[in-house]
Amino acid sequence: MPGHLLARKTREAARIACLVALQLVPALAWVGPEHRDIAVFAVQRLDPEQQVLLQQLWSDARSGHEVRLCEHVAQLVQGTNPTCIDYATWTAIAGDHSCSASDMLNEILNTRWILGVVRVDARLKTQLAAAGRRDQRVNAVRDSDIALQRTDPEYVTRAQSNNAHFLLARPKVDMEPLDYARLALGPNADLNAVATYVWYHLRALAVAEHIARGGDAPEIRTQAVLVALADEAFALHFLEDSFAAGHVTGNWGTTAVRKGTHDYYSEHGVPMVTWAGHSFVGLGDAYMRPEDADRAAAAVHDSLAQLLDAFTGKVAVAASDDPSPILPEAFDICHQARFPAASGTGDAIRTTGPIIVQTPVPALSEGFGELPRFRAELGPFIGLSTAIRAGVLIGAFGPTQTDPNRIGGIEAAVRLGIGLEGVLNESSDGLTFAEFGIRDDAHATGVSTVPGRGAITARLRLPFWLIPGDLVLAAPVLAFTSKTSLQKMAVQAANGGLIPWQAGIATRIGRFQFVLGREVGVSLYRNGRGHPILVPTPGVPPANATLVAVNSIEVEFPILEYR
Repeated sequence: MPGHLLARKTREAARIACLVALQLVPALAWVGPEHRDIAVFAVQRLDPEQQVLLQQLWSDARSGHEVRLCEHVAQLVQGTNPTCIDYATWTAIAGDHSCSASDMLNEILNTRWILGVVRVDARLKTQLAAAGRRDQRVNAVRDSDIALQRTDPEYVTRAQSNNAHFLLARPKVDMEPLDYARLALGPNADLNAVATYVWYHLRALAVAEHIARGGDAPEIRTQAVLVALADEAFALHFLEDSFAAGHVTGNWGTTAVRKGTHDYYSEHGVPMVTWAGHSFVGLGDAYMRPEDADRAAAAVHDSLAQLLDAFTGKVAVAASDDPSPILPEAFDICHQARFPAASGTGDAIRTTGPIIVQTPVPALSEGFGELPRFRAELGPFIGLSTAIRAGVLIGAFGPTQTDPNRIGGIEAAVRLGIGLEGVLNESSDGLTFAEFGIRDDAHATGVSTVPGRGAITARLRLPFWLIPGDLVLAAPVLAFTSKTSLQKMAVQAANGGLIPWQAGIATRIGRFQFVLGREVGVSLYRNGRGHPILVPTPGVPPANATLVAVNSIEVEFPILEYR
């Protein structure tokens, strides 16, 4: 292949690789153990009769799956190495580890890796409970994300579409709850948390209503109970998402702004008010407090209670189409932008209205009154880099110049690259750039006679998957043959690589990261013939001297980085 064609192909591959990587900006609400805790609290709030009914339904659903599914609907003591999956855990698997109720149920019942996900979440719960400082919390989430990335084969690619996890921003400040419901549930609305909840909850109610009418063979009824519980668990994930601070602030703006805004308000919180008029300050992912869990659990409780009423014939509502009682809903929230039909019918609003009014009023969309927005280090950039350098030279050019010598300099460079920090969490570091500049060193101080001199500098930083430079070699091929594989490689590289020894480590005094192999710098010093130096050499008096012209190349391989 001609050189210019190869260069063009490589540039195109790099461009595609950047676009592919920028799609991978997960901003999923509530980490797994937080989702499960909300569901556990909701089950505990049910009336005793409702708890008995839910346990009976769960026992029916377990038929044939007793090994995989736990005996109790919500195991109060889960431990750090669960061997089964309870119903409360389904709400954590929904959405974050599956794209539909059908997908979720298949993974729960038939895959081996899903138990690994449950165990990662169980360990994270213990680590977050023990975290007394912010850096400990950051490191716990980092370890969990890396483990989930390695356990769930689609954890990275599934996150490409995450609008369903966010509340739809309000276009104006004076919206009434009914107007917002019609907007969020309308046929032209983008996927959003309220619509996703309603879509799946209505299907769960319809199947439960079908069961309440009776007439099915026992095996059909058992399967129908399993389907209704699956549809409801998937719905509850998005109802829970509606209470996470980063998901109330509005999913609009550039990718970097959406991610940065989500992360900021999840940690620092935001004042909110529900459609019912209750005011509070809520936090988000990995920062959930007991009051946050209790608030979300109240809405989840009401949703579960409504489902149980449908099982006993007290609630009758028709979905937008007639769902099969033996097949869970298969609408794919990962790859669809809108629902195929409107969820916002009068029946839907009347049925789910008492639950939806408990959710926070979403922030305003772009314009007057919008919340302050924050930017993550995502996307292409151009910038100026300056540095003050200091070092020590051991020895010099002559055999008598053996003492240490101090040397300093200044440097300025132009940097072009793409920022992919925070792809999964703030410990991620996908920073990639090429840099070109100039450097000027002062005369060495000490016995050495190294003169002041200038250099042209170049620097390249690029995360790697397994060995330095592997993404550069893989991108031209995978960008055109398997974007999914390239996505997985890119995100793993940004999170420390296949062997994640380069993941960022948060501490109370800053962030440390091993970067050996990620970055290389070269300084090409100008020809020194214009500034020759005399180096004393041994000999019989009078002393000899050698005239030296200094020409050198300095290569740097950073090992440890501190921020």
